[in-house]
Amino acid sequence: MNGLEQLYQQLILDHSKHPHGFGLDAAAEGSPRSHQRNPICGDEITLTATVENGEVSHIVWEGAGCSISQASASMLSALVDEEDGMPRAEASALIASFREALRSRGQIALDEEEFGDAAALSGVSKYTARVKCAMLAWVALEDVLARS
Repeated sequence: MNGLEQLYQQLILDHSKHPHGFGLDAAAEGSPRSHQRNPICGDEITLTATVENGEVSHIVWEGAGCSISQASASMLSALVDEEDGMPRAEASALIASFREALRSRGQIALDEEEFGDAAALSGVSKYTARVKCAMLAWVALEDVLARS
């Protein structure tokens, strides 16, 4: 494992141990919510986001599962919060780009400028069984956007 892969692995572990946006708080009450489960490994995520005036913000979630699914949810929450929210269309495009990269089997790397810490998940695309783990929170956000 090279230095960059070790750094990415550490970043994933840090996000899974100290997750950003973990906990469905009172501010999320009344916001659309999505529960997603990966039946293959048992990972689960319940995610909600504030979607107002064409902006997505305040992603919070709860879940259980492997470090990849939990870190991915944390990274997604941090990415949206870092931007103080983002336009709905931009969030949808981000989800589509994330999905494309993870399905590329290592051919497309996630850009750190665009994806922040979530770029550390690029290597997951080489392991097809783990792609669903990394996608779980992103699919939940996509579902929330579709229902709001």
